[in-house]
Amino acid sequence: MTLRLHDTATRSVREFVPREPGKVSMYLCGLTVQSEPHIGHLRSGVSYDVLRRWFERNDYQVRFIRNITDIDDKVLQKSLEQGRSFWSIAYANEVILDAAYRSLNVLRPTYAPRATGHITEMHGLIAQLIDNGHAYAAEDGSGDVYFDVKSYADYGSLSGQRVDEMASAADSADRAKRDPRDFALWKGYKPDEPVEAQWSSPWGAGRPGWHIECSAMCLRYLGPEFDIHGGGLDLTFPHHENEIAQSRSAGLPFARFWVHNGLLNLGDAKMGKSTGNALDLDYVTALGVRMVELRHYFVSVHYRSRIDYSDEALRESATAYRRIEGFVERAVESVGAIPAGDLPAAFAEALDDDLNTSGAFAVVHETVRAGNTALAAGDDAGVRAALGSVRAMLDVLGIDPLDPAWSVASTGGTPGEELRGIIDSLVALALDQRAQARSRKDWTAADAVRDQLNSAGVNVEDTPHGPRWTIGSRD
Repeated sequence: MTLRLHDTATRSVREFVPREPGKVSMYLCGLTVQSEPHIGHLRSGVSYDVLRRWFERNDYQVRFIRNITDIDDKVLQKSLEQGRSFWSIAYANEVILDAAYRSLNVLRPTYAPRATGHITEMHGLIAQLIDNGHAYAAEDGSGDVYFDVKSYADYGSLSGQRVDEMASAADSADRAKRDPRDFALWKGYKPDEPVEAQWSSPWGAGRPGWHIECSAMCLRYLGPEFDIHGGGLDLTFPHHENEIAQSRSAGLPFARFWVHNGLLNLGDAKMGKSTGNALDLDYVTALGVRMVELRHYFVSVHYRSRIDYSDEALRESATAYRRIEGFVERAVESVGAIPAGDLPAAFAEALDDDLNTSGAFAVVHETVRAGNTALAAGDDAGVRAALGSVRAMLDVLGIDPLDPAWSVASTGGTPGEELRGIIDSLVALALDQRAQARSRKDWTAADAVRDQLNSAGVNVEDTPHGPRWTIGSRD
């Protein structure tokens, strides 16, 4: 494996060499759980899931951390608006987020730490930054602590900005800052905030700033230096810029690679619930699109590319996936459920080239075409070879239709296994009635059964091995 990844810090695609042979350490900035996730949030989780799967396919031991920000200005604002404790809002949305990841076959992280569980580690980092002259406590008695931006000579290098051209840091008021661009490490408690949203500290009761949370959790779970720090492109500045500044100023080497995924836009702007410009999974389900098809929509585009969402594009992607899925199902009927085989060299080369999933899908489609040709010719050996390769590639991408993770999704994403069994039995009964009508050459009755199934969303296809059915759109 000679993987090359785009590193935001160097603005180049360079060879990935792990800090420790055979092991990869990754940190992905997770969500601030002030509300339910939208599909733009989920694209990030899917993108890094493919990267993780590719490492594991190449026998790397991966430690993958994806945090939860459960204390933040946005969470506290929701608490005040709804009259609920901040932690109950955060936890309820975390549960929904976990379910959304599972529905998209995103592997569970090694750990998913919450910010509120690491206040002690944050205090240690802040104290160290004060001691070495990179941070200071406000002199107005507010309890605020700020990072001194100008004390870190490389500030702005990740995002390519000059300090003198930056606007004021928007995470806190300028009232006690030495420089308006200084950002908050600790925020003193204010009377208009929820009373439970405060912790004791050497600088007074308060809560952490957003940026210090991730530095503390990276250190706790991955150590002073680790391989990859990931997140959405919109986090490059100020969040990741500030993480670098405070971590390096505390003497930590920090991340060796900075990997950022492109955003999912709706209209002319990135998707965001704060602006009412967002679509959730319920919206996708209402379109008749399954979660495996939504994942296909995400991974068929290069992770660094922007996606301009449209219903039409999503449906076209779903149709493309169904063609792949159809080959797998026909091949299994012909030669059995062949396990995943070897990966085509061209597929591996594409993923090694900065996780080029677009190029990887070209290999998938080429192999599916070869498999369909083999099916038509009755070439069982060719079918087996194509099926094994296709399943291997789809497994890396997380969209193998035979993966048990999609067994529920195969009926539309919602029914349980018990309901799937009922549907199987009912369709089998209808198909038996159709077969009896065909055996007595009552074509009208046979066609009526097929039309009724089609109206209910069950598509029937006659094959050399008998009829097969799939869930599709209703007429």
